Amino acid sequence: MKVWSVANQKGGVGKTTTAVTLAGLLAARGHNTLMVDLDPHGSLTSYFGHDPDSIEQSVYSLFQDDNRQPAAEIVRDTRFERLSLLPASTALATLDRQLGAKEGMGLVIGRALVQLANRFDYVLIDCPPVLGVLMINALAASSHLLVPVQTEFLALKGLERMMRTLMMVTKARKRPLNYLIVPTMFDRRTRASLETLQNLRNNYAEVLWKSVIPIDTQFREASREGMPLSYLNPHARGVIAYTALLGTLLGNDSQTLGGL
Repeated sequence: MKVWSVANQKGGVGKTTTAVTLAGLLAARGHNTLMVDLDPHGSLTSYFGHDPDSIEQSVYSLFQDDNRQPAAEIVRDTRFERLSLLPASTALATLDRQLGAKEGMGLVIGRALVQLANRFDYVLIDCPPVLGVLMINALAASSHLLVPVQTEFLALKGLERMMRTLMMVTKARKRPLNYLIVPTMFDRRTRASLETLQNLRNNYAEVLWKSVIPIDTQFREASREGMPLSYLNPHARGVIAYTALLGTLLGNDSQTLGGL
């Protein structure tokens, strides 16, 4: 089982879109794929029709002292074959305060995924945009990290914070974490997109995906329908871009992932 996290310490950069689209493409290729929502906002959970404010069994349950429930019982099927969800609840927002410096809390998700290793080929984790116990869990459990970066000026600050976090977590886990920076929401008509992309190429060339994810309004339509865009319109330009990204991740491309 391969575990990929999607993270950035800035919201609105396309994390959920990236997780959903890649998961949909993997499932369509015949891979049993699990999406894990670690964001208290629950965007990924809401995407597939669940309410993170009222859901009873979620990732939050795995962090409770009295939890004896197997992770498999929390997994929800979606209406798409080979595509499953481990949902979030808004209660996840209280975890850092509840747990404090409690020992072993950074490995909860990794242990849960071990229970599911025989069931899934790929896991896509949608991370919260803040450094805390949830992001630490995701990065500890992952073999690969995707860092979506919106091609606008403010997003570069979030990327700088994310890179510092990545260095810190890599030291703690004592093994390399391969990562790839993915430019998202690219609009070649705007100066901001063009200049931000050039900045990324100047400063992160070795770990920057060679292409971009373009602005595509059809992602919003897919979200309203509660389905990956590849199921709604497999020929959409956003789908074509994510298919190319998946090719890189699966090693069907000459570009390799960087590592710390």
